[in-house]
Amino acid sequence: MTSGWRDVWDFDDLDLSETRFRALLDGAETASDRAAILSQLARIEGLRGRFADGERLLAEAEELGGAEGWVLIERGRLRRSSGDEAAALPLFEAAFELADESGDVFLAGDAAHMAALVGDAEAWTARGIELSSSSGDRYWLGSLLNNIGWARYESGDLAGALAAFEEALALRANDPERPYARELARYAVGKTMRALGRGDEATTQLELAVAWAAEDGVEDPYFHEELAECYAAAGRTEDARTQAQRALELIADDDAAAERLERLRTLAG
Repeated sequence: MTSGWRDVWDFDDLDLSETRFRALLDGAETASDRAAILSQLARIEGLRGRFADGERLLAEAEELGGAEGWVLIERGRLRRSSGDEAAALPLFEAAFELADESGDVFLAGDAAHMAALVGDAEAWTARGIELSSSSGDRYWLGSLLNNIGWARYESGDLAGALAAFEEALALRANDPERPYARELARYAVGKTMRALGRGDEATTQLELAVAWAAEDGVEDPYFHEELAECYAAAGRTEDARTQAQRALELIADDDAAAERLERLRTLAG
């Protein structure tokens, strides 16, 4: 059942996702299936910022039993989303071990992906990649490569980051069902190319990402922001202003984005 959740989730529409999971819950025939589905409803509450409601659903799942790995990983996600990454890591680690022992490759890949976000990114990504490669289930491989790419980027290893991002983009290009993930990988390639001084190549990648987003109606402010930087570096002031203004229209105005917003306002003139 759990691998089938790929078709149930719509992360852009949590209400729709909840409706789908509750329909599955109504038709679940075993306590284990009900527990697993409750774990996904808990994840939805976590994404909404309702952590207490998420914990309540996980407690209900624990009482039913039979979905220990999913309870562990979703509790870890709740901890991470609420800001307690130190408490999240051992939960992801435990979920990975349970999944690995039981042969649940999908759950193990998810757990490795999450552990890489809060723990040793290189080590956990390597474990996840090894598992994905040996099992033939490559669903999580793109996410794992993305994790390691950003870890390398933040540590200053731009060449290593680009290698990971390019591999992720090549993988995503063969997955027509997840075009947004493909364009996020393209954005990462473009951003890293710009950081390496490969401005023309970066511009080409980001123009493709922006064009796809506009056509598909899923515009991302970071695509426009990065393309604005590319245009500014090339002296294309008016083009940079246009992209920066669009990014400003799309980006969330919160404290975490304050520095980014100030830079965009500068580019937008």
